[in-house]
Amino acid sequence: MKRWLVLLIAALFFLAGCGRATQDAGETDTDASSGGPGRTTVFAAASLSQVFSEVAEGADVSFSFDGSSGLVDQLVGGAPADVFASADERTMTKAVEAGAVDGDPVMFATNHLVLIVPVGNPGGVTGFDRSLDGVRLVTCAPEVPCGAATVRVAETGGVALAPVSEESSVTDVLGKVTSGEADAGIVYATDAARAGERVDTFDIPGATTDPNTYWIAKVANAPNAAGADEFIALITGDQGRRALTESGFGPPL
Repeated sequence: MKRWLVLLIAALFFLAGCGRATQDAGETDTDASSGGPGRTTVFAAASLSQVFSEVAEGADVSFSFDGSSGLVDQLVGGAPADVFASADERTMTKAVEAGAVDGDPVMFATNHLVLIVPVGNPGGVTGFDRSLDGVRLVTCAPEVPCGAATVRVAETGGVALAPVSEESSVTDVLGKVTSGEADAGIVYATDAARAGERVDTFDIPGATTDPNTYWIAKVANAPNAAGADEFIALITGDQGRRALTESGFGPPL
């Protein structure tokens, strides 16, 4: 091979390497999981998934929706978040006592339980009564807010429940009923409303007089403390209250 051709090939390889090195040096991490400097991370009860997402549409907010008690465990374990919203006072108190949140939590809404069945009522359920005996009933686990509320209304109404499954979030209960995996389920009124014509709903005696209260607070050592304050103000302000009311939540007590 002629000397001039060898030199040309070597020069081309050198230039390609320099170009690649320059590109590598200028690249930045654009992985969405890394978030951005202005992003606010919100841990919230599963029953808030629709309304919170609607209220924050267009804002730089990321959500983690799950059972409230599981979210507290994540916060205590060091999961990074800016805001925590729980579906009952007991769970928020747990977060306060564990040092997972700062300041005084604010009550921003209420909700109550209802009984739902799939359209057509294949289990022949007549209400929150003995007709639930022997059907595939699904409830929330007692350690999560909707489960604790279920225990309360059952004790108040003198109804013995024997669920075939206890779920970690109310959305899991709703999903099993709408999919036909369960003959009945106990969920919040807002979840039943969201399901629309996919379920039939029965009121639970006494549920409206003993509602769950929803609380919101800034997480201790929040990476985006300013964003946390803004989000809490949004939820507790006029826009948030209007959206919560339209979604079927009751006002704070």
